[in-house]
Amino acid sequence: MRNRRRNREAFAEHSYWQSYSDMMAALLLIFILIIAITLAIYKQKTTDLDQTRLELDQAQSQLDATIEDLELSKAELEKSNGELASSLAELQQAYQQAALTQEELNNAYLEIENARAELTTTKQELQDIVGIRTDIIGALQTAFNNSSMKVDAQTGSITFSSDVLFRYNSSNLTTDSRETLKNVIPMYLDVLLQDQFRSYIAEIIIEGHTDTDGGYQSNMELSYARANAVADFCLNSRNGLSETEIEQLQKILTVNGKSWSNPVYEKDAFGNATTEVDMPASRRVEIKFRLKEDEMIEKISGILNQQ
Repeated sequence: MRNRRRNREAFAEHSYWQSYSDMMAALLLIFILIIAITLAIYKQKTTDLDQTRLELDQAQSQLDATIEDLELSKAELEKSNGELASSLAELQQAYQQAALTQEELNNAYLEIENARAELTTTKQELQDIVGIRTDIIGALQTAFNNSSMKVDAQTGSITFSSDVLFRYNSSNLTTDSRETLKNVIPMYLDVLLQDQFRSYIAEIIIEGHTDTDGGYQSNMELSYARANAVADFCLNSRNGLSETEIEQLQKILTVNGKSWSNPVYEKDAFGNATTEVDMPASRRVEIKFRLKEDEMIEKISGILNQQ
């Protein structure tokens, strides 16, 4: 008798929950339909944004040759990225709550349109920045057209062999090296500090490098001392720069010692880098520049690579 009563109670409970689950399934279906309709509207409105991203993808191929060693200013792009992410997050939250009003949806569309406009503006700024770097490198190559010193076509840097500038394990410039620097340094810095380009330059960097022979710390001290010796030479008005140029240079000049952290490797017969360190080529002092917008270029490049 007790077993029959328990069976009837279990059967009754089962019927109750079955009805409840049917009701919940119907509500879930309605909820899914609402989300599907809302997402379809959203997808239609974001078609133009996808087209803009496609254009940015095409711009990537033009950036590959110029952004290899660039460090990138993040503020403006992060702002537009943040606004876009915020609007998308608001949409997702509204979809989850299934309470998105028409006014809120219109505001979200407006934010997306604003983000698209900002991306278009950023694309134009990027093209202008790439043009400035190309112009600077072109001007440097023209200035050094009749010189044995070569300007790197990608970065615009010039490189001095430490064996030419210094004696072994020394950071004192030789007499011959001073004449070499006096012919080269003013020619290079005159281009970067001219009115046409000066406002775009964030840093002029003098970097010392060593080979892999010896300890890291001792080579760090030597590489910095050599880079600093070249910097002192540049800041001496007797070596070709005017007082005005020296004042401008002091505001943006950076001196770095890299020890043997960035050696140059020997190349095989096909021009491919090997694992063997080219010791003489690794002992060098490089002079290069960084544009104020370089960090923005790197940020944009990272976003394009994620597309």
